[in-house]
Amino acid sequence: MTILMFFSVKSFPATIAIMINLPLALVGGIVSIIFSGGVMSIASLIGFITLFGVAVRNGLLLVDNYNHKLAQGMGLKDVIVKGSLDRVNAILMTALTSALGMLPLAVASGAGNEILQPLAIVVLGGLFTSTALTLLVIPALYAQFGRWLMPKPPSANQKKIFQGKKQSFSVG
Repeated sequence: MTILMFFSVKSFPATIAIMINLPLALVGGIVSIIFSGGVMSIASLIGFITLFGVAVRNGLLLVDNYNHKLAQGMGLKDVIVKGSLDRVNAILMTALTSALGMLPLAVASGAGNEILQPLAIVVLGGLFTSTALTLLVIPALYAQFGRWLMPKPPSANQKKIFQGKKQSFSVG
């Protein structure tokens, strides 16, 4: 997962910035288990996997948008403000639809619910913290460490390599 993130954002520090969100999601999931009186089970562990996927996706949406705006030549402050405002709807809708899907499982009672309820509780609690902190922590990291989080432009040697490898295909 980390390698795929790196290839997406083309910056190891930006990959770490996205990964910082995972412990924050973990805290939300654990706190929700404690408050609900639930137990750690296989279903709740699967809930953490689901939660981590949504948290990484939200972080990638934000960082990728920042990188595109930086590549267009915008200043760092404008990138943070406009990039965050551009992606806040997508991030909130992802979290909201996931939460609404889990809500019936979390509040339901009856036979068979003991398997899916821990999963739903973990996802709901973790979504709350990870979404809120994605929208706070990643912009704050970019404001503080922006020049280190940006992807490095390709070197002149790398540009030569890619420009020299033009291929033509013929169908015959």
